[in-house]
Amino acid sequence: MSEPIKWTSVYKSLNRFEAEVIKGNIENEGIPCVIINKQDSSYLSIVPGMIELHVPILHKEQALTIITQQQKEEKG
Repeated sequence: MSEPIKWTSVYKSLNRFEAEVIKGNIENEGIPCVIINKQDSSYLSIVPGMIELHVPILHKEQALTIITQQQKEEKG
């Protein structure tokens, strides 16, 4: 029996579109990535919820590198 995948958060945003773009870039590198939408009603609280990107913990550093590269490119 295989071990369950351990996921970790690598990015948080209030902007769903931004999170989707980053998710696509991570997946283009062959890394599984999921969005956890804490803006949904089940997570409602006083503070607005975040959109979180999660990757398997084994891919955390690679995903963070991809995110950093994308942010540098956006700043130009």
